[in-house]
Amino acid sequence: MSHFDDSVPQLIKMLNNLNGWIDEAVAHSEAQGTNPEDLIQLKLIDDMLCFGRQIELCCDAAKFTAARLSAQEAPSKKDNETTLAELRARIAWTVDYLCGFTAADFEGAEDRTLRLSFLPEGVGVNAVDYLHEFALPNFYFHCTTAYGILRAQGVPLGKRMFIGGMKLQKL
Repeated sequence: MSHFDDSVPQLIKMLNNLNGWIDEAVAHSEAQGTNPEDLIQLKLIDDMLCFGRQIELCCDAAKFTAARLSAQEAPSKKDNETTLAELRARIAWTVDYLCGFTAADFEGAEDRTLRLSFLPEGVGVNAVDYLHEFALPNFYFHCTTAYGILRAQGVPLGKRMFIGGMKLQKL
């Protein structure tokens, strides 16, 4: 498997899953007689970021993962979504962006050292180590937190909706 295969298809899958969770959250909210847009500002606890920000960070984590592993500059995206429709558009934009990558874009990642703004001056990280030790855990942290916010509101999401489908083979 390539570093592309280790990342991009799974990032896309989870972003699509996240969009499905929003569908479920809207249906649940409407069934409860509440405004679905109120979900955007909900948090698990006061010192954590809200649902809307979690979605933005899922998208950013996916975008930066692909860009950094392919030695490209990630396009800038303002974090200014205030509606569920805008958050869905952000997810769709990110999926479209990820769909523009190929395995060839990731060739040589194992030989690349990344300089990340949050690392101390003069320190870098191997691109593949970045993928496994930071990028994927960070992405899943924000996905899981968004999922947890919805579950805490009673949205009927299950483990299978988090994981999503698998590529099955006939035996």
